[in-house]
Amino acid sequence: MWIESGFSQVAQSLLWPVLVLVGLSFAYAVWLAGRTGMEAWQRWRQPAYASLPRDASLSMDELELAVVRQLEPIRLLSRLSPMLGLIATMIPLGPALQSVAAGQGQQALSVFSGAFAGVVLALAAASLGLAIYSVRRRWLLAELLAVRKARGEGA
Repeated sequence: MWIESGFSQVAQSLLWPVLVLVGLSFAYAVWLAGRTGMEAWQRWRQPAYASLPRDASLSMDELELAVVRQLEPIRLLSRLSPMLGLIATMIPLGPALQSVAAGQGQQALSVFSGAFAGVVLALAAASLGLAIYSVRRRWLLAELLAVRKARGEGA
């Protein structure tokens, strides 16, 4: 019984940090969407736009690493946000169910609405992240291919 109580207390103490991370994830996703929109505008206005370093001394392996470094935060956003949303939903679920069992439906409803808001923001962040990841990945791989062709390393 003491282990369940301990786990419950640890889980409850994680709620606020998880909600803060969900908020930060959403804000980062919105910022990335704006940044990607600006880059799309620049690419449209300037077809030769490149976000990869054009240093000829860099090897293809170094350029591929630069692509991974640019994409990894977006990939993590799209993969971790849903997990954070699930955690933000599951933590208050126990106390809310206890409130329902005790006949305090209004209290349970307020807990559930906050929990579901967290999961909605997390899923929105993940959705934006996945879309941005796909677009940016396509752009960067096309740039990498252009560098390979320019260096005569094949298609």
